[in-house]
This record gives sequence, structure tokens and C-alpha cells, in this order.
Amino acid sequence: MADAMNSQMNDHGFEQMPFEDRFGLIVDTEYVRRRNNRMTRLIKEAGYVVSGASVEDIEYNEERKLNRNLIKRLSTCNYIHERQNIILLGPAGSGKTFLANAFGMAASRNRLTVKYFRLPDLLGEMAMAQGEGKYKKLIRQCAGVKLLILDEWLLFPLTPGDAKNLYELVDSRANSGSTIFCSQFDITAWHDKIGETAVADSICDRIVHNAHKIVIGGNDSMRKRKYSGEIQNADIG
Repeated sequence: MADAMNSQMNDHGFEQMPFEDRFGLIVDTEYVRRRNNRMTRLIKEAGYVVSGASVEDIEYNEERKLNRNLIKRLSTCNYIHERQNIILLGPAGSGKTFLANAFGMAASRNRLTVKYFRLPDLLGEMAMAQGEGKYKKLIRQCAGVKLLILDEWLLFPLTPGDAKNLYELVDSRANSGSTIFCSQFDITAWHDKIGETAVADSICDRIVHNAHKIVIGGNDSMRKRKYSGEIQNADIG
């Protein structure tokens, strides 16, 4: 506000403006600054791996078979307010991570808290937290964010301990927020990956029946296409 005041004092164009209008501009400047600082902080705390991802940059190639209307609707973040989930399915390199980060960035722009994890990393943190007496704190932190992104969902079969921890995580978020699951495997294969039948039923029941499912088609890796494009551009340069 002091910076805005100094700018006005050094600009003769403000001399004829009423005090109330000048003061209103100073307040508006401070409001915008705080708003932008909060969004910057939320983006940093989210831990995105594709920090530049945005729904505006999603590629709708025919072979990907993406529902543009559904993605546009989800980008409004109403599903978060309604505590619904998103399941992104597709082969390795199909762009699941980019799409999840784009949805996360849309949430950050709406000043909602987001946290991104690779599931193998999170399960490791949970196991470590148990040994350090910080398990409940970690669960509370994951339950507290409005949108949790779990990448590489069930990429590896779970141990009984991991399955139990995953249940605690999913259960803690059932009525508190939304979660995005990125998986290479169809939902029908999740039970075998989790291993524990009763636990698998409980986990899937809390996810699937309240989720928007997006299947990314095509066999061409988006990661490969991006890398090939960078090589070609480098050759041209």
C-alpha cells in the first residue's frame, strides 16, 4: 500500500482525483497483490511436477479421445466443492500426469489447496512416519487439502501394510476433499494390485462410485512426441 501511495504522489495525474477514489485504488492494489501472493504460495506448496501445466494447453488429438466438454466442466473445480474424484486411465506416457497437474493448477488458481504425490513416494513417507510417530499428522495433512493428486496409482502390488495405509488415506478423504488417481491399469485390476480382498473392496468403494473417469486413448507416447519435437527443434536451430 505504501508503494501504491508513493506512485500516486509521484504521478500528477492523481492530483485532481478525490481522496476516496485514490484510497480505493490503493486498497485494490493491495488486494490484488495478496491474492497473487497466495496463489503463488499455493502453487509452490502443491509440489507439481509439471508446473506449467494448464487445461488451456491440453491436446485434443483424435486418437486421445478426450471429452472436451467434460474436461472444461471439471476445470471449473465444482467437482472439488462436491467432493468428487477423478480417475485418469491410460498407458505410460499418455499424458496422465500433465492432465492431473493441469486440473491441480486450475484448483490453485481458484485458491484451493492442492498436493501432488507419486503413490510409491507417499507410501514410503507413511511407513517412515509410523516409525517416527508422525503417522497421524501425515494423514491429517493429506486429509486437509482440497485436492490430492496421486500419480502412479497402484503401479506396484501393495504389501499388507501398504494396503492398510492406503485405506486409512482414502477413508480420511472420503468426506473431506477430492482426489485424482492416475493409473495405467483399468479399475477392474485394482483389486489384485491391492491384494487384501476386504481392504480392496473398501478402498475401491470409496473411490469409484463418486468419480469422473477419463480414459486417454492412443498408443503414441506424449512424452516421446515432446522429446522428438525438442530434438527436431534443436536440429533446426
